[in-house]
Amino acid sequence: MTFLLLAILLYFLPSIVGHNKQNAAGIFVLNLLLGWTLIGWVAAMVWACSSDPRAPVLVVAGPGHYCTNCGTLSVAGAHYCTSCGRPV
Repeated sequence: MTFLLLAILLYFLPSIVGHNKQNAAGIFVLNLLLGWTLIGWVAAMVWACSSDPRAPVLVVAGPGHYCTNCGTLSVAGAHYCTSCGRPV
């Protein structure tokens, strides 16, 4: 009985590891259907251990200008970039 429980836990280990991922359902389906093959189990484990893609961070800036040379945000009313000295 203990061996059967350990075998089931080992079989579904990729699903357990990736339960809080964005693609948890896909990991579970891959693990369920192809986990009996070594390649399917390894693919599910790699997918479960990989990181989720991050959403791009958008920064909304207040009044100011970005330097066309270096991209630094200068304060509103500045005529020159504080980083590289070029006109804004």
